[in-house]
Amino acid sequence: MPAGQGLPIVRDRADRSGRRRRAGEGAGSGASARAGGPVSRVPVVWRLVLSGLIVVVALAVALWPRGDDESARVEDRTTAAARVDPQLRAAAGLTECPRPVDGAVGSGPLAGLSLTCLADGEPVDLAAALAGKPAVLNLWAYWCEPCRTELPILQEYANKVGPAVTVLTVHSDPDENKALALLAALNDAQRAAGRVPLTMPGVEDPGAAVRAAAGAPTALPITVLVRPDGSIADYIARPFHDVDDIADTVSGALGVSA
Repeated sequence: MPAGQGLPIVRDRADRSGRRRRAGEGAGSGASARAGGPVSRVPVVWRLVLSGLIVVVALAVALWPRGDDESARVEDRTTAAARVDPQLRAAAGLTECPRPVDGAVGSGPLAGLSLTCLADGEPVDLAAALAGKPAVLNLWAYWCEPCRTELPILQEYANKVGPAVTVLTVHSDPDENKALALLAALNDAQRAAGRVPLTMPGVEDPGAAVRAAAGAPTALPITVLVRPDGSIADYIARPFHDVDDIADTVSGALGVSA
């Protein structure tokens, strides 16, 4: 409706009969209106009602209580962790996640990200936990076929490089139960083949926050290489072929040899 135009005046039943009125016929002529005859107040009333409603809605929005965002995130994370089968955590057999050393403060693009550790369901301040040491973050998902092949190779690299580099897997999908079930199945296959099981620490990232922070594409797997100061050296949007492939890539980006 154009600005300044009131709502249409509701005509009486006779005016809506469909027949054309003759001159001078109707509820009120222009002469009577000019002479002070009755004029409909409907448009004014509706404008007042609508104005009142707008004020009420605006006040309600302004005064509506807002909970603390971080508290909500912690509650959601705690609820999600409680839904995970503890037997799956035990069957996966993962190492506990790295924890921040005393006085460590996270910085860089990953600062402020708090994720859930796959091993025990505890929250992990990611940037603070990685501070002071180069890190390799492998982003994967239970439904990603190339990820299944890459994870055992990544475990071999982690065993080879030792404590010089933090190797952490990041499950980038909301279904943590399926991630743990897959890891348990992969470990059964590893042991049956006489190979080392997958024990690398990992975190649950249901919203793919790490990928977004790194500015990486949506494809998986992705490996994010993080410097000791928290800055991101590079990301690799392809699966690694073997341990040497990982070692050469990490050495070139982070300067650490395996």
